[in-house]
Amino acid sequence: MSQEELLNNRPVTEDYDESQIQVLEGLEAVRKRPGMYIGTTGAGGLHHLVYEIVDNSIDEALAGYCTHITVEILPGDLIRVTDNGRGIPVGIHPKEGISAATVVYTVLHAGGKFGGGGYKVAGGLHGVGASVVNALSEWLELTVWDGSHSYFQRFERGKYDKELEMTGDTDKHGTSVLFKADGTIFEETTEYSYEVLRKRMREQAFLNAGLTIEISDTRNPDDIEHEVMCYEGGIREFIDHIHMTRGLESLAEQPIYFGGIKGDNSVEIAMQYNDSYNELILSFANNVHTVDGGTHEVGFRNALTKTINEYGKKFGLLKDDNKLMGEDVREGLTAIISVKLTDCQFESQTKVKLGNPEIKPFVEQIVSEKLMDYLEENPTVAASIFEKSQAAQRAREAAKKARETARRKSAMESASLPGKLADCSERDTEFTEIYIVEGDSAGGSAKEGRDRRYQAILPLWGKMLNVERVRIDKVYGNDKLQPVVTALGTSIGEDFDITKLRYGKVIIMADADVDGCHIRTLLLTFFFRFMRPLIENGNVYIAQPPLFRVTKGKKHHYAFSDEQRDRFIADLTANGGKVEVQRYKGLGEMDPEQLWETTMDPETRTMIQVTMEDAMKADEIVSILMGDKVQPRREFIEANAKYAENLDV
Repeated sequence: MSQEELLNNRPVTEDYDESQIQVLEGLEAVRKRPGMYIGTTGAGGLHHLVYEIVDNSIDEALAGYCTHITVEILPGDLIRVTDNGRGIPVGIHPKEGISAATVVYTVLHAGGKFGGGGYKVAGGLHGVGASVVNALSEWLELTVWDGSHSYFQRFERGKYDKELEMTGDTDKHGTSVLFKADGTIFEETTEYSYEVLRKRMREQAFLNAGLTIEISDTRNPDDIEHEVMCYEGGIREFIDHIHMTRGLESLAEQPIYFGGIKGDNSVEIAMQYNDSYNELILSFANNVHTVDGGTHEVGFRNALTKTINEYGKKFGLLKDDNKLMGEDVREGLTAIISVKLTDCQFESQTKVKLGNPEIKPFVEQIVSEKLMDYLEENPTVAASIFEKSQAAQRAREAAKKARETARRKSAMESASLPGKLADCSERDTEFTEIYIVEGDSAGGSAKEGRDRRYQAILPLWGKMLNVERVRIDKVYGNDKLQPVVTALGTSIGEDFDITKLRYGKVIIMADADVDGCHIRTLLLTFFFRFMRPLIENGNVYIAQPPLFRVTKGKKHHYAFSDEQRDRFIADLTANGGKVEVQRYKGLGEMDPEQLWETTMDPETRTMIQVTMEDAMKADEIVSILMGDKVQPRREFIEANAKYAENLDV
């Protein structure tokens, strides 16, 4: 339907008057539009509830009052977060007439972080974290210890019958929050991932040197998980941990570390070069991971490039007008940037990008001064950095020539699209989608089963290039990756142009086995390395083909897990009779109609949209599995062996 048709076919409301203006009271707004406050009601939003409560405890640590935080995943997917901070104030709020603790958990934009002197530095600056968690929980129980007495209050979906009440005497101090996420809000899942929470807690322990964070998962009594994390070395140990887990060889014995203070704002930076060709820069503001960077990260990048070039000119390592680019000096760099400031300006409640303009020149100044001092005092390390940066520069120039060759080749060829691509007739990217399919057999079924108007099929064959250990110049012309690049139309690297994308959805469709997982991981890593805006823009998806077809007579169901298969079998055999179960070992075993019905029909298919977090995880896995180090690979396989039990190895 055209834009004009859409406009002409809009439903018209006959009466629009004052009676139709709604005012949402209290926490109703949160329950009505939860995505505005936690980003999504999927798994990401579910875990965000835990982060909000933990962030409050972290703020107590930043203020110097909390030394120990405990996070527990309990049976029934309950969450309990306990700290030994000061405890939420329990006195009667002068304006609201109820306890301050009740205000914090029931009133939006209420908290001790708005300049009242409670906190100088805090990650939770909007004052909505605790109340949002309360609003989106089936129930929440708050316990406070103020060093003299203990207090308790229970809420149900953000509301309460009883005010905060004193329950006894104690010399303990701190806060404990026990809650159950509301299944009517989080319809997709209310099951927490221990690994996701553990990663976040470890991150927080690194960012707060000396703070102890304890996490446990007691949902399965036969497989209790428990870990205590405390890192006196802070973000320096963070760098070491990243390199160790990914099997990367550091160019120097110790990370470069420096920091600075200006008024109430501070910055600390740890950085270390390694033997890979990839950069990893993690930035944080008041302990909150700013996934999309911001002014602190821009300041670091600018100063890094400027300082290394200045050092090169000063000591004759760069001749004449030769200049290193940002991508040259960041090749093989792992860096952690952590800023603490009194007035954090995040772009949203989910805090993915820092906007404070004053932080950029502050970080630039610190990096310029301290990094130059380090390079001058450590000429051997400086020389290795320069050698690596200049090798990257040469590779960049080689990539430029490869790009030009690829362009000339495309211009000379009469048919610029890959020969194996079965294109669609539609050209509007709002509707078009391309399935990148593993294998010619599955590709053939997909071509027959698709809707030719808007679904394109590109089969992949042979061994795919592992981009982890190659520079971009090796990607150009690669016979396994070039068809993907050509079909999408965007080019790669610095030439990437998302406006030239030919399909709105890029769907990876591979078998549900180890080989299929391998293909998905390699493709995700390729997109992450060389076509990252595809993922940032939400264009990349993973198809979810079924594992089983359960049939009885004319009835059949497709199952996507062993559990679902068993439920279908039980349902179909409730009145006796025989059930046939077909196990799909690969996409090629499905006929075109089955593939369409289960995996390609927009009305019935299940797909996962890939986020930056998913891509970063895939990138980390590839670094481990495809790297040169054996030990990290062995440890990863041993730790994850249980997740592969149902795969066809």
